Amino acid sequence: MSQPAPLPTYYPSAVRLQLPFFTVSWSLHTSRAKMASGVKVADKVVDFFKDMKIAKNEEGRVRVATFDFIEDFIDVGDTTTQAELDVKQMDAFEFFKSLLSPDKCRYILYDCHFATKESSTKEELVFVMWCSETSKPKDKMNYAASKENLIKKLPGIKHNFQFNDLADCPDRNVFAGKLGKTVTSLEGVPVFYDAA
Repeated sequence: MSQPAPLPTYYPSAVRLQLPFFTVSWSLHTSRAKMASGVKVADKVVDFFKDMKIAKNEEGRVRVATFDFIEDFIDVGDTTTQAELDVKQMDAFEFFKSLLSPDKCRYILYDCHFATKESSTKEELVFVMWCSETSKPKDKMNYAASKENLIKKLPGIKHNFQFNDLADCPDRNVFAGKLGKTVTSLEGVPVFYDAA
């Protein structure tokens, strides 16, 4: 019996089934190039991020932003300013939590205001990739494959989290603990958490 021909080298992963009379080979990936590199980031994201890092007047300041897949790019999706939060009578953390829907993946950039034992106030940008366990598998793969492309365009992010379930961020206290063990308040609300 002759040896089967080697698989072409351009297949990153393939399956070969050798039976007594013939050999069957096929690729496990159909869109190898896109999945390996992820989706590109729109230029607008870089400019938006620079603007968000610079503190503006409190009312016009963007506190929460999402990034979505728009026309084959990761682009700025919805933005919410402090003035809009005031109208909704929500603080930025409550609004951030409302974006963690069970059926949708998303990237979220949250301008988080908190106090620590060492500092009366801190303002830091928090990046969250939300991929709910119940969202579509294709969406989860696209978001996971593209995350690093987006993170590279957002230099200086101090906190980078991935949440897959509401149990990863059930309340303000747990989120504060993820920011650091010395956090005393989040968005002006005192927090209490298990320091263990």
